[in-house]
Amino acid sequence: MKNILKYLVVSCCFFLLSCTKVVEVDLETAEPKLVIDASIDWIKGTTGNEQKIILSTTTGYYSPTFPTVSGADIVVTNSANTVFSFTENPGTGEYICSNFHPVIGETYTLKVVLNGETYTATETCMGVPDIENNIEQNDEGGFGGDEVEITYYYQDNGSEENYYLHRILSPVSKFPDYKAQDDENSQGKLMQEYFSDEDLKAGDPVNIRLYGISRRYYDYFRKLLAASGSGSGPFQTTPGSVRGNIVNQTHFENFAYGYFRLSEVDVKDYTIK
Repeated sequence: MKNILKYLVVSCCFFLLSCTKVVEVDLETAEPKLVIDASIDWIKGTTGNEQKIILSTTTGYYSPTFPTVSGADIVVTNSANTVFSFTENPGTGEYICSNFHPVIGETYTLKVVLNGETYTATETCMGVPDIENNIEQNDEGGFGGDEVEITYYYQDNGSEENYYLHRILSPVSKFPDYKAQDDENSQGKLMQEYFSDEDLKAGDPVNIRLYGISRRYYDYFRKLLAASGSGSGPFQTTPGSVRGNIVNQTHFENFAYGYFRLSEVDVKDYTIK
């Protein structure tokens, strides 16, 4: 009797496994909309003259790629009316400027002309403090005390409100980890940030990037993270739509997704011990 029961259990397991298949739901795809990735990053220690703006469109939920957009005229202008032109690398949707001049506190205006429509946005270039060199590692960190955890520090400017974006890339994450933070409870203090994962091991490289961002971008990015859901990259397909600061001046209702942001960025690399 026991042998018969064992046979039936094994047979049922094989039957269930053989019936397993991936089911894709037939979803409706909305009309593609323009996406403008206009993130100007000025990494400390560089001139910041090489910058890139990427144009693409939204696509179906199951599509692994985003269609690129060619044929746009893109310029960024500062408060002195100095014009920085972005020219497309043909057929890529990537528009390059090689003579950009970033200045902390300067206000810039983006203008994108595409298919007879004009999109604009205005933003200020935001500075950022240095990440301190004393990065600490705790092999019994994390919420349960069973993760490798690193802690890094940076000094907040006590004379102004500051907003920060953290981006951490490591071998254990498919996408970078992001966090938007303010200094409401840490005005003028030495601030700290943590990153931990149970799969981190000795020799793993961890790339830390700290961005200075505006209050508007801080609010936008927190909404973007919430819409993305837990465990996915913020720039992947999202269940909700979050609009940025880019406005269609020709047809307001035909808005573009994306954001025009200018940030000073500090970068630190750390190797797990």
